Amino acid sequence: MSEIKLAITGMTCGHCVRATAKALEGVPGVTKAEVTLTPGAAVIHGEADPTALIKAVREEGYEAEVRG
Repeated sequence: MSEIKLAITGMTCGHCVRATAKALEGVPGVTKAEVTLTPGAAVIHGEADPTALIKAVREEGYEAEVRG
């Protein structure tokens, strides 16, 4: 199982974090998504396409980019 790290901007509260985590966990290949508000970041466990992860975050209204 691999790990993908995303930097996420635009989240302002716990609801944002939960919505983003749920969206990421809905992407095929994701087994778990850990999202934090400060700093705006996510660690995704599994074998998912980074482009699909970024798309899922953007559909929730936030911006994301792969870190590292």
